Amino acid sequence: MRNRSFYTSAAIGLGIFSLGIVLLGAGAMLQGQNKRNAASDKPPIYKVDPFWPKPLPNKWAMQQIVDISIDKDDHIWMINRADPRSDEMGAQTNPPRAECCVLGPEIIEFAQDGSVMKAWGHKNFVPGWPNRLQSFIVDRDGNVWISGTDPGDSIIKLDGDGKLLWDFGHRWPKGREIKQDNQQTEYLMGVEDFELDMDAREIYVADGARNKRVLVYDMNTGAFKRGWGGHGVPLSEIDNNPTPEYDLSGPPPDLKPFAQTIHTIHLSKDGLLYLGERGADRVSVYKKDGTFVMSFFVHPSTQARGPDCGGPFGKVGPCGTTFNMSFSADPEQKYLFVADGTNNMVWIFNRKTGEPAGQFGGAGRYAGQLHWIDTVATDSKGNIYTGEVEDGKRIQKFVLAN
Repeated sequence: MRNRSFYTSAAIGLGIFSLGIVLLGAGAMLQGQNKRNAASDKPPIYKVDPFWPKPLPNKWAMQQIVDISIDKDDHIWMINRADPRSDEMGAQTNPPRAECCVLGPEIIEFAQDGSVMKAWGHKNFVPGWPNRLQSFIVDRDGNVWISGTDPGDSIIKLDGDGKLLWDFGHRWPKGREIKQDNQQTEYLMGVEDFELDMDAREIYVADGARNKRVLVYDMNTGAFKRGWGGHGVPLSEIDNNPTPEYDLSGPPPDLKPFAQTIHTIHLSKDGLLYLGERGADRVSVYKKDGTFVMSFFVHPSTQARGPDCGGPFGKVGPCGTTFNMSFSADPEQKYLFVADGTNNMVWIFNRKTGEPAGQFGGAGRYAGQLHWIDTVATDSKGNIYTGEVEDGKRIQKFVLAN
């Protein structure tokens, strides 16, 4: 007969062995979970669809794609801002001197397969039509809001077929001197970009081409509600001096005021406003009441402003890196995509921290490359659409590959 100590030792040994199996199993499960977490932490990867969109009908020439908006049905809308060159309009002369092309509509709606569903709009299409189209939003009700950047341009609201529904007004009076004035709120010297808060019925205006501020108006009446400058300072404290030149000789100049131009503004699902300060290579983040949250740079070694920044001919070309932005399609909007028209990249950032996470694009004219990218948008499936201006004149689709 074996003594009790033998059975006790055996039981203990068996328990240790069983515990080891459990721990090994738990470790394997944890390792697998860590691998899945690591995979989910990887930034999205994209590949271009070289056959999207389908050719435009009616010999329409694709022009400057200054903004893209995705509607609730995942239809892709774009501003096709007219800027025709004579060699593009060969079919428009009388008689036609070439097979292609003619100037097409300035608002075009695409289906997911890249075919044109609807198109309308041109200079003087409706009263208040912007002279220089810049930004637009297709809201959740299917209405189209359009703005322009020239003095005298404002925001107009149309239905999906182009019928004028409402004029925001606040246009700069004709003949009035064009100068920076961050204190008055009655008039706008054009609208660089705007955002809609459909639930609060508010319009956020990035008044940053000639001023250095954000203004908030009532979405139904156009009445002014509030505004602020860089780091949330009151309008009364914003100086009316030009932004100093961008110094490339040292660290990036992290100005407290907004740096002209505030080129884009977007509202996240969790109620934060993301502003692209193209004149500072900077993204700054605010609460809806103007409380400053954080800021981070986007490729700050790129010249952001200066007298030599401008068009493609006779100057160095574009300056700055924060031309437009879009959020990733996941519920948390984990990533922020930034369209950089100087480096011709789409930079990917962690939205909450501002940490870089990846990029795609690169300068060139092949499919998947970019030439003067001006806008970026994301559909509900996570696919990304980019628009190019000046002599780039192209919209491209990048398919989510992971």
